[in-house]
Amino acid sequence: MALGLIILGRQGSGKGTQALRIAERFGVVHISTGDMLRAAVAEGTELGRQAKAIMDAGDLVPDEIIIGIVEERLQKEDVRAQGFLLDGFPRTVGQAEALAGFAGDGLHLAINLDVAVEEVTSRMLARGRADDTVEAIERRLHLYETETAPLLAWFAERGILAVVDGLGTEAGVFERLRQAIEGVQQ
Repeated sequence: MALGLIILGRQGSGKGTQALRIAERFGVVHISTGDMLRAAVAEGTELGRQAKAIMDAGDLVPDEIIIGIVEERLQKEDVRAQGFLLDGFPRTVGQAEALAGFAGDGLHLAINLDVAVEEVTSRMLARGRADDTVEAIERRLHLYETETAPLLAWFAERGILAVVDGLGTEAGVFERLRQAIEGVQQ
């Protein structure tokens, strides 16, 4: 069975690191929204041209374009054969509903990598990136909370949400993720 997975979590929760480990362990294609946008732009697809014009103007790419790019990507042969791990999509209930429409029974599990706000804040401050100011971090986390809380409820209502504790060693967190994913394979 080709797995259809989504990884969610606050910025600084270790999502990117764990997504790479999940993709390697389960053989699924790791798909990040940013990578998809760049690929669509590079391929010069219709949606990619639209996204490029919007991004060049400094605006956020609207849902209908992001949804179209994800739908296009999930139809590619590698994804059909190996399954997928979406990272950065969906971000809203509207995007999740669209995904359910075109992924259908191919969506098996949404994992929320749960790390407390205080912990992710200290992790992001420790990275020392220029855009990781206390104010910027608070703004990003607030946006995540307002968009994602309804999304988590949406997945929970469908019985496909797993909340995994994101504290501990990288290997320890991965072990909990592995168990959650293997639980849907049986």
